[in-house]
Amino acid sequence: MIVTTQENLDITRERGFNLQGIDTKNRKKAIRMEPEDRVVYYVSDKKGFAASATVTSNSFEDGERIWKHHNDRELFPHRVNIGPDVVLAESDYIDAYQVGPTMEYVKKWPPHLWPYAFYGMLHIIPQRDFNFVEAELMRANKRVDGRFSDLGQKNAVELVIVECIDPQTEQSKFRKRPKLSSKKQKSSHRRRSHKKK
Repeated sequence: MIVTTQENLDITRERGFNLQGIDTKNRKKAIRMEPEDRVVYYVSDKKGFAASATVTSNSFEDGERIWKHHNDRELFPHRVNIGPDVVLAESDYIDAYQVGPTMEYVKKWPPHLWPYAFYGMLHIIPQRDFNFVEAELMRANKRVDGRFSDLGQKNAVELVIVECIDPQTEQSKFRKRPKLSSKKQKSSHRRRSHKKK
C-alpha cells in the first residue's frame, strides 16, 4: 500500500499513473518491488482509498524531482514503473473510516488508533486486505458511471453472451463481449516462488 498526499497523487495522475517514487526511509521495501506486484493508494489528507495499480518494472533509482515533500532533499528516488487498474475521482474515494478498521493489517493497533497503521509511505499489507480494498474501489467505480473505467479494462478475463439486434434483419443475434472481472490479485506482499535449493 502506498500512502500519499492528494497533491502527490494528482502529480502521479497527471503522468498517467505510469511511475511511482518511494521515499528514502522506505528504501528496503522499495527495492523489493518487482513486476506484477500490486499496490493500492491511500490518500492521507483525504482519509480515503483512491486507486490501485500494477508494478511493471523492477525498482530503480532516479533523482529527477517530480513529487513534493516538506523536506526539499527528499526526491522519492526509489522508483518503479506502474500501470493503472482502478482510479477514482477525488469525490468518489473510499472512506477509510469505513474500510480501515476492518483490515487485518490494522489489528495490531487499538481500534480507535487504526490510522496509525498507515504512518509511513510504503506498507506491505495482507493479500486479503488488498483484495478487499480493490473490490471496494471497483464497486465505487462501477457505481459512478455504470461500467468499469477504461483504466481497469485490462482486468477483463471472462466472456459473456449478450443479445443484440441486427438493424438490417431486425432479428436477434448473439455475440461475445468481455465481462469485466477482477484478475487474480497480487498484492505488494506478493508471494514469491521458492528458489531451488
